[in-house]
Amino acid sequence: MAAALTVPQLSAKHRPTLDQALAALRSRAYWSPHPEHPKAYGETAPADGLAAFEALRGTRFDLGQPGTDGWAGAEVSPFGPELGIEYPHVDPDVLLPAMKAGMASWRDAGPEARALVCIEILARISARTHEFAHAVMHTSGQAFMMAFQAGGPHAQDRGLEAVAYAYEEQTRVPGQADWSKPQGKKEPLELGKSFTAVPRGISLMIGCNTFPTWNGYPGLFASLATGNAVLVKPHPRAVLPLALTVRVAREVLAEAGFDPNLVALAVERAGEGIAKTLAVRPEIKLIDYTGSTEFGDWLETNARQAQVYTEKAGVNTVVIDSTGNYKGMLSNLAFSLSLYSGQMCTTPQNLLIPRDGIETDAGHKTYDEVVSDLAASVGGLLGDDARANALLGALVNPAVKARLEAAAGLGEVALPSREVVNPEFPDAVVRTPVLVKLDAAKPDPEAPYLSECFGPVSFAVAVDSTADALDLLRRTVRDKGAMTVGAYTTSPDTERAIEEVCLEESAQLSLNLTGGVYVNQTAAFSDFHGSGGNPAANAALCDGAFVSNRFRVVEVRRQA
Repeated sequence: MAAALTVPQLSAKHRPTLDQALAALRSRAYWSPHPEHPKAYGETAPADGLAAFEALRGTRFDLGQPGTDGWAGAEVSPFGPELGIEYPHVDPDVLLPAMKAGMASWRDAGPEARALVCIEILARISARTHEFAHAVMHTSGQAFMMAFQAGGPHAQDRGLEAVAYAYEEQTRVPGQADWSKPQGKKEPLELGKSFTAVPRGISLMIGCNTFPTWNGYPGLFASLATGNAVLVKPHPRAVLPLALTVRVAREVLAEAGFDPNLVALAVERAGEGIAKTLAVRPEIKLIDYTGSTEFGDWLETNARQAQVYTEKAGVNTVVIDSTGNYKGMLSNLAFSLSLYSGQMCTTPQNLLIPRDGIETDAGHKTYDEVVSDLAASVGGLLGDDARANALLGALVNPAVKARLEAAAGLGEVALPSREVVNPEFPDAVVRTPVLVKLDAAKPDPEAPYLSECFGPVSFAVAVDSTADALDLLRRTVRDKGAMTVGAYTTSPDTERAIEEVCLEESAQLSLNLTGGVYVNQTAAFSDFHGSGGNPAANAALCDGAFVSNRFRVVEVRRQA
């Protein structure tokens, strides 16, 4: 097949981007090639993106991939409308061998060519960010601006970050080396050696409902850039964003002269549960998964033939010891609790507050005052329905709504949840967060704050002291895991104590956030999402360890 895209062309176009990404990994400074503002994509981009999304509804999404034995798909937007899109259902006995067939030429292309092809895929996705934003919005329930940013440029940043790490790890070893060992008066021993990064096999990426692209792109691009074929198995409620991704990837691979079957889609019929079937097939050597602890544990236990990367559930905690900016703290926390209805793996759940209160720049505040002031801050933030809809989005599924309603019975409600009407999408289920007061005085292994309650639910937990808060923090991170930890303190000693807990338990910590950066947000190329060191996740997005086990270096020695 003649390549319409050559490596020199791709290098001229994308090598500067790859170099900038590599530099950003080392400096950890802010950098992104993907604009966050919708207007940056051109005057007609918003209308064009919406039209492209609408044109997909009610259609059959044919990818031309082998092994299609039927059609599946029943996505309903959390905002109400049915998408009505049918996707290819595959026979893995046909598809998997076809995917493996293209891997030799993809391996032989080398790390740089693979990285450049991946960056071209991301560039084409970026150009269609408005279309992807509607796809993410109507499968995840994110409000449009969040779907645009998190599902678009931020997800693309994470994908590019994975490509950069993959390139860096694969090129640590030179491709060729001459080896000469002196032998005294004899002729030296001489060998020529070659070193090739070889892929592990087929990678299975199991998508999630809430952040299909943001959580999906790191594993997808880490595996593809290290030479592996990637089978994308989306969440049945959030197929479209990843189906669009697969379509773009297949188009670019074909244009670059590679087998498009290096990336394929596997959609399940209702109740089929193909993730379990695919995960234990011998062809699957890598698995990326974001979702429940139960299934993540099952994968880690049963998919023994594969290297498994999981992001599961955790109990995210904020320790409130003291603050020099009381108003800023309340505002920051209110936004963190409200964004996307708390349906983020990084949203704070437990707010640990000494029962005797805290010292602030506004004077001493009792536990009850802190809780009521925080409730008032959330209420003020979400008091206007238009702003509430823009922040909250919609509840992604009925299980979140059920947890929210049940939470009101777990303790004294400091802030009741209220229903918000979305005039554009009247069928959307929109609810403000609930804040429940609990007390840690009596040890209770079944206490609600000791388990994740995913959704717009937070617990204001009264503790005897900051020292007790740190003990509880340590226990929950060690036993349940945490994607994020936050803390507020004006004491250098307390700050060091909190930091020590997080260092020992491998939890990512944010201290004294009072401005426009929030504990539940992370920036690619600078922040690590998860640590891989506690039960919430066995990998970090992204670091060298996330990519280095996706390939092996094979050496060939030749007599000189």
